[in-house]
Amino acid sequence: MNGTVLVTGATGFIGSRLCPALEQAGWTVRAMTRHPEDYAGAGEPVAGDVSDPDSLVGALRGVRAAYYLVHSLSSSDFVEKDAAAARAFGRAAAEAGVEQIVYMGGLGSDDDDLSDHLRSRREVEGLLAEGGVPVTVLRAAIVVGHGGISWEITRQLVKHLPVMIAPIWVTTRSQPIALPDVIRYLVGVLGHPDAVGRVFEIGGPEVLSYSDMLRRAGKVQNGRDVPILTVPLFTPNLSSHWLALITDVDVATGRNLIDSMSNEVVVHDDSIRAVVPGQPIGYDEAVRLALAERAAAGADDGRPGDRGRARSAQQTGAPGTRAE
Repeated sequence: MNGTVLVTGATGFIGSRLCPALEQAGWTVRAMTRHPEDYAGAGEPVAGDVSDPDSLVGALRGVRAAYYLVHSLSSSDFVEKDAAAARAFGRAAAEAGVEQIVYMGGLGSDDDDLSDHLRSRREVEGLLAEGGVPVTVLRAAIVVGHGGISWEITRQLVKHLPVMIAPIWVTTRSQPIALPDVIRYLVGVLGHPDAVGRVFEIGGPEVLSYSDMLRRAGKVQNGRDVPILTVPLFTPNLSSHWLALITDVDVATGRNLIDSMSNEVVVHDDSIRAVVPGQPIGYDEAVRLALAERAAAGADDGRPGDRGRARSAQQTGAPGTRAE
């Protein structure tokens, strides 16, 4: 399978890295954006908006496969918005004759009381498939990479706080994954006969609590451990205001992310490795790569672009969000 592939969220955290990787793999990339006149990334820009079904007709015309990397976590009604957009995209893709949709979802057991965020991600998986196009789902937890909102929360917390008084959710287990591994898996499942219509769980080689991740990121970034004191009465609402005070994350986004942090998000099925072989990158190395990319980009806390990048990544579907 080869030909033209559409990438929604092409300007986002994941999409902006995926487009050049797809080109390197020999695909013709069509980068969907609401502002194609401003697009300067890999691939051919095309106008499209998942909230406007009519705009999807031209964007999907002649496309063999499509990546769905868009969500609206910062909106209070994100569940309804994401459901409507996924249903419309799935139908438009079917009408255009698309053969495969690839979607980034979120880890988490269906047996758990999933947060609205993770439950919405699970719902989108089904809605994308309603039109009849086979959907390949990659479920991930935190994606560690420059520009990802969840990684930015980690980086900024350990940068600004010498001692951390943290909510109880920092004890929850997660399985973070390095950005290069996410891109490798996304490219690898495209057109793969053993991947079409399947759900895969992807993660790095280590299962860590959020406090483990904070401490280890602190050692890599600052050369020191970050003492953490958990406070059980630190409610999700207080936590979201706490994040907004210390980091660039707004209250609404912080609240939606924090609600998910009580859910354990670890890999229970590693069948993806049979389809896309390779040893995933460890957490410490993932942190080093993210920091190196940030330094190369000349990013600086407090610059308007940093705040915009973090929110843009969240809005355009990057796990850097919660899978992101």
